Amino acid sequence: MRGNRGSRTTPPLLAEEGLVGQLHQMLPPSRGARSRRSASCIRTAVFIFIVTFLWLQLHMANLSSSTSGSTKPGVVSTPEAENTLQQFLNVLPVHLHKFLLGRNSTQNGTDVAPPHFNTSMIKQAIEQYNRYQVVLNEDTFGPLHNDSLVIVVQVHTRITYLRHLIVSLAQAKGIENVLLVISHDFFDPEINELVHSIDFCKVMQIFYPYSIQTHPKEFPGESLSDCPRNIKKEQAQKIKCINADHPDLYGHYREAKFTQTKHHWWWKANRVFDHLEVTKNHTGLVLFLEEDHYVAEDFIEALRLMKKATAIHCDKCNILSLGTYLKTYNYYGDSKNAEVTPWVSSKHNMGMAFNRTTWREIRKCAKYFCDFDDYNWDWSLQQVSQNCISHKLFALVMRGPRVFHVGECGVHHKKTNCESTAAISKVLKVLKNAKKHLFPSHLTLTIPANLKKQKPLRKGNGGWGDKRDHQLCYNMTVKDFVLN
Repeated sequence: MRGNRGSRTTPPLLAEEGLVGQLHQMLPPSRGARSRRSASCIRTAVFIFIVTFLWLQLHMANLSSSTSGSTKPGVVSTPEAENTLQQFLNVLPVHLHKFLLGRNSTQNGTDVAPPHFNTSMIKQAIEQYNRYQVVLNEDTFGPLHNDSLVIVVQVHTRITYLRHLIVSLAQAKGIENVLLVISHDFFDPEINELVHSIDFCKVMQIFYPYSIQTHPKEFPGESLSDCPRNIKKEQAQKIKCINADHPDLYGHYREAKFTQTKHHWWWKANRVFDHLEVTKNHTGLVLFLEEDHYVAEDFIEALRLMKKATAIHCDKCNILSLGTYLKTYNYYGDSKNAEVTPWVSSKHNMGMAFNRTTWREIRKCAKYFCDFDDYNWDWSLQQVSQNCISHKLFALVMRGPRVFHVGECGVHHKKTNCESTAAISKVLKVLKNAKKHLFPSHLTLTIPANLKKQKPLRKGNGGWGDKRDHQLCYNMTVKDFVLN
């Protein structure tokens, strides 16, 4: 956890009127299509000023801490780590080095504000990001076409993995035509600085506004009036904690660190498909990734071939899956092979893509997603597929994966070193050996004559019994919803 790094008075600009409030007055009102580009440029300039100012705040704090001899918690520089970084740099073009170099600002699993940034300041900054919807690099790469690929990356605090994901994206063929949306549930100026350095495609940042970081002592975070996880229901009702009547199906009470991931996934899907100006007419694929994923250089081409194949051979396929959890891969035999299968949450949730038509079917089933007692978004989506939408979810899955999971730690797993890059090294070796088999000219589909019916979904994993979580989740489908 980050601690205080010396005393420093907050500048009057932030302390009294607020940086955001003053800058908002500088933004011109909309004057129609004729001046739209000019207004957009001004908004972008102001947005960059906000970002720069906030980054300077953190930079000054770091300078203060370094002069006092303090060390950043959670980040330990060792000869082994430096050697590993150098090995990665040795195999990369020089222009990509910048994405791996820099300070690693991981919060070591905590959800606290960066030093010298109080909750109010972070909320103001998040509001600005979400309000102005600035698309960086649009002047260089042009506007988003309706059928272009949109990639949405869910990001928490693991900047080391995010750096490597960005490096892999930068090397993908066709990335210049993509809109990359980075969806955060933690505001960290160093992560923002990394995202703003992306120069190979259009980029937008969105911030989940109901995070633990922005609500540390109240719902959706955890308050003192919440019931402890393991308290018995009878005892909870006796002490009258706020959610006493709603434990999960295993008798446990909510933990915000687990519920946040599902909330964030549902919010970002609603945000991208229904609430962003840049995607309001988008009809193409939206690919969902996470900060600890790594992509092959032909993943965009593979998606294009999959989309083409489903249009001709599999009209029931409504999800394309680029990832797999298999331990071994045979690119010599499987590089161009894909199979049709019922979508299974535990198998096909990595690097999955679908379009607005599929999203509309899912969104109609918001109640099934939001009420299902499971804190996992993918298990909840399985519930939607099996019990609500008429056509179910069928996936076309690449046998030779183009998306890989490289994270050593996550919601379910904790290890001693959560910043280990051993898995990344393994993936790089796999891709090096597979290189000559990438970019197939066509796909070969395996379509079983009688597709097996999905097994009935067993009861959920719990963690989602609180009615407040159900309501918040459901309210996210409402564009102008504001949490009280």
